[in-house]
Parts: sequence; structure tokens; C-alpha cells
Amino acid sequence: MASGTRTWREAAEAALYGPGGFYRRPEGPAGHFRTSVHASPLYAGAVVELLRRVDAALGHPAELAFTDVGAGRGELVAGVLDRCPPELAGRLRPYAVEIADRPDGLDERVTWLDAPPDGVQGLLFANEWLDNVPLDVAEADGEGTPRRVLVREDGEELLGDPVAGEDATWLDRWWPLEGAPPGSRAEIGHPRDAAWARAVGSLRAGLAVAADYAHERAARPPFGTLTGFREGREVRPVPDGSCDITAHVALDACAGPGASLTSQREALRALGVDGSRPPLALASEDPAAYVRALGAAGEAAELTAPGGLGAFGWLLQPVGLASPLL
Repeated sequence: MASGTRTWREAAEAALYGPGGFYRRPEGPAGHFRTSVHASPLYAGAVVELLRRVDAALGHPAELAFTDVGAGRGELVAGVLDRCPPELAGRLRPYAVEIADRPDGLDERVTWLDAPPDGVQGLLFANEWLDNVPLDVAEADGEGTPRRVLVREDGEELLGDPVAGEDATWLDRWWPLEGAPPGSRAEIGHPRDAAWARAVGSLRAGLAVAADYAHERAARPPFGTLTGFREGREVRPVPDGSCDITAHVALDACAGPGASLTSQREALRALGVDGSRPPLALASEDPAAYVRALGAAGEAAELTAPGGLGAFGWLLQPVGLASPLL
């Protein structure tokens, strides 16, 4: 390996989660980019509806877990608690999973952990978590041989040795590069497959959901998706802790037995989030209600926009349940 270089997986791990890393900064992810959780409280409301369905499918157990993986500063778990009906709230055990320290002012009912709790039953929800699980990048050289991409702290890249072993096996199955045009790239996703399997394995029974930027095998992006974000703008990915480093997720590779894949648009619509405008008659009957309904419709439209947040992928993995509940 060239002096001063690391693999992208090693570099991103240090830049995002090491001492002084991007995800340990006090402003949190919301200081740099906007997720569905930040876009509208309707998102948390939809998660509550899904939680209600999981509760019913489990037979209304005495204790029901809600595990928010990649919790940021606890925005989603706080929103779920705010919207949870009293009967369910009394049985709910909320967990937030994040490597950063617990934020001040978070509801005392939330248990803050650095890994999902084992042996619980309920709903595990990972919103834009897998795209930040570090992975390596491969690029086809002049002969079409996939080689590992190395990176310096300033973001300069060079090609390393040919991809081999477990990484090569994953590429062959999920994102083939052998013989591809020079410069073709792929992100090697098996660390994400393993992270997701561990998260799902923490459930004794229930449903695990991953919502993220995604692509499937038939339509992988030819040059990969690795990028950076800082202060609301997409930037060159530089592994020095100054920006987020993210790549879209091969959710089909993560999926285990019995899993299903859908779009956020279809998932949220099935959970009651509808961007339809309220009837004009309401404007004359109850102007204030019309304005509120119009605002909610606008927020729902943003969450379900086909070319925006609605295009996110949802991976639904039931554990001991017969259906994904959508």
C-alpha cells in the first residue's frame, strides 16, 4: 500500500467515527443535511403507525421495543414518543443507537446505546444509517481488472492491488466489474450486509426496516455513488473529518430470507401519508383547517416525491412474523 494511503473503508471509519470524527461533532447530522425525519413530523407519525401494526402482529406484548438505529441526536425516537398513543406508550421501551454521546434534553425514557439491544421484540428502524457504514471502493483498471481504491487524507486517490477474497466474491455476485470499461467503479457492500444482519439479529421477534438511498443489481450506477456532504451541499469526499462520507446502499444484497423491498413513496402511502391537496370546499367551511391540511399535504408530497425522498428504498425484514405489514 502506498505511503500515506488507506482503503476507503479505513479512512471513512476514522473520519466519521474516530476521535473528533464528523458524527461526533456537536451540531450532529442535522447541521449538515436534511433527512426525512427532519423534513416533517409526518414521518415519525408513519413510523408510529408501523409500530402499531407490529404491536398488533405480536399480540400486544407487555413490553414493546422501538429501536432507532443511527439515531443522530434522537430526533426520530423523540418524534415517535410524542405521537405514540397512551395505551402503546405505556408498554413502549424506546432505544436510540448511536456512537455519539447522548444529547442534552432527550426524553429520559430513551435508553441510549452504541449497539442495538439484544433479544427484544418490536420495531427496529434504521433511517439513513447503512449509507454511513464504511466500505471499500473498487475500480476497473485499463485491463478491466477490479482494483481496490486507496485514498489520502486530502482525498487524492490511486489504485491498489486487485480485489480478492471476500470482497471479490461479493462483487461477482452483486456488482460485477470484471471486464468492465476502465474507470468503472463499485462500492463493496458486504460490511453493510453484515451490519444489517447483526441489527436484525438483535430482534427476538418483530420487524426491522432500513430506509436509505438505494440501488438494485439490475441498475447499479456505473461509476459508484461515493460522495460527501457539508452544510447542506454535496462536496468532494475528503476523509479528514470535515464532511459526511456516504454511498448509496445495495439493499438487495442486505436482504435476508423473507425480506421485501419497496420505495419510500409506496411505504409511506401504505402507512397513511398522502400528498393529495385538501378539498377546496374546506377553505370556505374552515379556513384554518384548510391551511393546516394544505401544509400537511405539502410535507407529505416532499416525503413521497418520486424524484426525491420518495425514491428512497425501504428494506423490510420480518422476524417471526408472516408479513412485512405494508
